[in-house]
Amino acid sequence: MWSNLVHETRRRSIPVMIDDIIIGGDAPIVVQAMTNTATADIETTVRQTVELADAGARLVRITVNNELAAAAVGAIRRRLDALRCPVPLVGDFHYNGHHLLTAFPDCAAALAKYRINPGNVGRGRKRDDQFSQMIAVAKKYNKPVRIGVNWGSLDPALLAELMDANGHAEVPLSTRQVQRQALVRSAIDSAQQAEALGLGHDRIIISCKVSDVPELIMVYRELARACDYALHLGLTEAGMGVKGMVSSTAALAILLHEGIGDTIRVSLTPEPEAPRTMEVRVAQEILQSLDMGSFMPQVIACPGCGRTTSTYFQHLASDIQTYLQTNMPLWKRRYPGVETMQVAVMGCVVNGPGESRHANIGISLPGTGEQPVAPVFEDGQKTATLRGDNIAAQFQQLLEAYVERTYGSNATG
Repeated sequence: MWSNLVHETRRRSIPVMIDDIIIGGDAPIVVQAMTNTATADIETTVRQTVELADAGARLVRITVNNELAAAAVGAIRRRLDALRCPVPLVGDFHYNGHHLLTAFPDCAAALAKYRINPGNVGRGRKRDDQFSQMIAVAKKYNKPVRIGVNWGSLDPALLAELMDANGHAEVPLSTRQVQRQALVRSAIDSAQQAEALGLGHDRIIISCKVSDVPELIMVYRELARACDYALHLGLTEAGMGVKGMVSSTAALAILLHEGIGDTIRVSLTPEPEAPRTMEVRVAQEILQSLDMGSFMPQVIACPGCGRTTSTYFQHLASDIQTYLQTNMPLWKRRYPGVETMQVAVMGCVVNGPGESRHANIGISLPGTGEQPVAPVFEDGQKTATLRGDNIAAQFQQLLEAYVERTYGSNATG
């Protein structure tokens, strides 16, 4: 099976514990997300964190960029706990993390992981001192660290050193090749420095993010060959809408299929007023399409053709998808296994009955010129034929009954 092919060839990394979540080793790929709220705004940050967690994010990263943000982290953690939202919080630090972590011990203790960017920890001698301070805090509170390198904030001293050496090489590399080399070296050198300061090998995750798909693939292939640290994957700026989704899927699917990656994030630019949870849904869809996890019941729907000139099946497929998404936060607690369910909403007789039989529950709507009836199939067997003007409502009732019967506490299957 495809899933066996992926998992059998998966790169073995050292597992890292983040609260009760295992990243790396044989553990499932972990989806994480990041808030875009001002962290000092406690209620707004809590609300968005809960939304991301309810959508399925196993880790949520928050910006800790100033003293107001650092002072709010402890209160955010306590508010989440009161709401019974145990999702671990990751602190995203740039430039001043050494100060914030030492000056705000409540923040340091409340966070489950620290993200450090070696490109902006400091310059010259300050870089080593400030990096050491952050690692010392991580050791004190037994927190794992992600060494997160970005090509937009790559250590200029390291890049200059490698560019100079490349200029004297007998066969110089291209600028892109040197940049790729610098990304990998920055991550691994920083991780080894953290270990030299006493942080455990199993407390380190690394990432090397770029915004170009082919570059990301090449960087992570090099990274996977060079180390056994757990790896976090993602384009650093995937973009907006279809572009961002397609770019992220193209990059992550290739690497995950090759067995590379332990956590993922899809860094979408949200559409105006769109929910932040879209990045979680896209990440889950990538994993689910690779048979590397089940997160949401899948709606199988045909694209439509001249046989399906009515838009009825399109509206029904959309309504069912929305219904499933709306109910999943409750269902995943009440109906274990419901995330593996497949629902077919088909538009004509050509593939409709066949696809409906393959799904857990499916409906084949009448196409142009076909009899105005809609057979329903459950687990391969025809169980009903719907007629009339309220087929959508009838099918939703059958779907609700199927979920209760199949995945409820009294289910025996």
